[in-house]
Amino acid sequence: MKIAVISVLLSLGACDNSTSTDQAAQKPEAKQNETSIVGNITDERIINHDGEPNNWMSYGLGYEEQRFSPLKKINKNTIKKLGLEWHLDMGTNRAQEATPIVVDGIMFVSSAWSKVFAIKAKTGEILWQYDPDVPKDWSRRACCDAVNRGVAVYQGHVYVGTLDGRLIALDAGSGEEVWQVDTLIDRNRFYTITGAPRVAKGKVFIGNGGAEFGVRGYVTAYDAKTGKQAWRFFTVPGDPALPFEHPELELAAASWSGNEYWKFGGGGTVWNSIVYDPDFNQLYIGVGNGSPWTRAIRSPDGGDNLFLSSIVALDADSGKMNWYYQTTPGDNWDYTAVQDIALAEIEVDGEQRKVLMQAPKNGFFYVLDRSNGKLLRAHPYSLVTWATHVDLESGRPVENPDYSYLEKEKWVLPGSAGAHNWQAMSVDTEAGLVYIPTQESPLIFAIADEWKQFSSYKRNPGRWNIGLEMGRLAQLFIDNVAEQPTPGGALKAFDPLTGETKWTVRNPYYWNGGVLATSGGLVFQGDAAGMFSAYDKENGDLLWQFNTYTSMLAPPVTFQLDDTQYVSVLTGGGGADLFGGETETASTKYGNLGRLLVFKIGGNEKLPVPNAIDRIIPQQSVVVVSENIIGEGEGLYNNYCAMCHGLLARSGGSIPDLRLLTDGKHEIFSRVVLEGLLATNGMAAFDDVLSLDEVEKIHHYVRARAYEDRAVVLGNKESARLTWLSNQ
Repeated sequence: MKIAVISVLLSLGACDNSTSTDQAAQKPEAKQNETSIVGNITDERIINHDGEPNNWMSYGLGYEEQRFSPLKKINKNTIKKLGLEWHLDMGTNRAQEATPIVVDGIMFVSSAWSKVFAIKAKTGEILWQYDPDVPKDWSRRACCDAVNRGVAVYQGHVYVGTLDGRLIALDAGSGEEVWQVDTLIDRNRFYTITGAPRVAKGKVFIGNGGAEFGVRGYVTAYDAKTGKQAWRFFTVPGDPALPFEHPELELAAASWSGNEYWKFGGGGTVWNSIVYDPDFNQLYIGVGNGSPWTRAIRSPDGGDNLFLSSIVALDADSGKMNWYYQTTPGDNWDYTAVQDIALAEIEVDGEQRKVLMQAPKNGFFYVLDRSNGKLLRAHPYSLVTWATHVDLESGRPVENPDYSYLEKEKWVLPGSAGAHNWQAMSVDTEAGLVYIPTQESPLIFAIADEWKQFSSYKRNPGRWNIGLEMGRLAQLFIDNVAEQPTPGGALKAFDPLTGETKWTVRNPYYWNGGVLATSGGLVFQGDAAGMFSAYDKENGDLLWQFNTYTSMLAPPVTFQLDDTQYVSVLTGGGGADLFGGETETASTKYGNLGRLLVFKIGGNEKLPVPNAIDRIIPQQSVVVVSENIIGEGEGLYNNYCAMCHGLLARSGGSIPDLRLLTDGKHEIFSRVVLEGLLATNGMAAFDDVLSLDEVEKIHHYVRARAYEDRAVVLGNKESARLTWLSNQ
């Protein structure tokens, strides 16, 4: 663990880096009881955040997580004078996804590898930074890059979840570690933490990720001062031969079939949305997809598979379930319900209701009565083909049998990236609208022939276990390209009660940034083209734009200091973008420049204009190899490499593009993959799951892809698919 302090006003003591599964690694008792005057956030301050509009004290601004700011000095009249005030290089080219927390002039923000920074919000001066020393080879266990979505600040502490599964409390004034706990129940499974902790009622709440690799989901509450575990709620049942950890799992177990699901892990990870509701003292958790994705494999006789793809309301004090609502019963498509949950009080059918709203992956926007989970509305907010509608009486979606992929591959909308993912939406209760970064990203779903007898599917440790045909994914795309729906992205102003879209702004690519709306009449969003834009919230007209030269995923925030309003956003794309190399984005053109940007009216700082990256694919050495070998390499690449390095070996910019390897790097290809030669950069060894022969086949596939794409660029478009015909 490393702590670097730049401000001479701060001092640090020794740091304890030990961990324990059930107990916190703590400082002496006297140190734990001290409360820093820095970051002294309380429940009352978060509840009454409207009285402190200058701050951004919680992940979604307040406990409602509406991400709608009452600040309006930056407005439709002044926006044209908005300029960059300062920027900070985050020292990484990995994806940036965090929401900065701003408290009394200090910004607390996390970056890749779970690093934490405390920064003077007015000037960009770093006060302290903390590195939890996440093992770089842990990135192999991460679905979607070494990302982190933010910290929580509470009672003088800063809390961060680390990629390798720890929850750490830091002193907000100094960055000194106060305690840390190991949140993982099984370190042999590929668990990660990428989400921001939430805080309330003297507790810190955290979930985890890893369903694609085969883990069991849960959320845990820890004492905010000591790190002692208060309660844990499992989202899916475990080994049926063992007692249930809590009563709700008996209900869940009745909705699963077969006796193998627990060996697959089950899934149901709570990797993003955790929202506290002070009105009902409830914690709402958004639950993820199943493991494997295909229900016929994980639960062969059917069943809803509770609590997958569900919103679950828990008592914040005890962790006992109050109610649940399942958005996608028996989920077959990776339709997680972990996307942002927002709370509001609005009029529904002539009655004031305290509601919960969510736009999960499955394409339907849900409005629930948060006192009891009753479904009030469920309108499609994007293109949906897997279901025709949601029946309001039963609360269940009506699936479209024409899009079942159990017998034959099918293009389905939304794809596994969802019609909306974790990128934040904003709720405007005055206008009765939500501003959603939507996406049409179709995926072709198919089951490998050898798995059509579902009992033949076996879990493969060390790689994705989703129950879909990944090895031939590119071939399936090519063979069915005529039926492929057109992909794209959009920012939409959507009415959650009527289902009407007031306006739409089309994005050049499907994978874009989160949203911030303000009382200044503006909606801010960053996109994959590197443009940070402000739109008129009345009609979606573009009012202002700034070229950051880097794709964006993170949501903007706004705050005010000395009567001056600021807007801030992180740049850096990537994270779960399987198709990132298919279209030129800012990050593929210039590199993934991880930066923190802060704007104000009259700001005049300039970003250095980067040079475009030379992406000309090098001439490939002559290698004679059969198409069968290349085909086998394609299957291995898709199963082990594509999630990071991109489909068709086309990277999205944050992870190296393997088509650009030069001869010298080709020479060490096998050593990198099998020996972990670049493990300190995050490229872990795969010697536990791949043989030398298999790595050589992957290498042949990568070189064949480079050969083919180079030929296309140079005008030779007649080269046969993935075959080195000139070398035969």
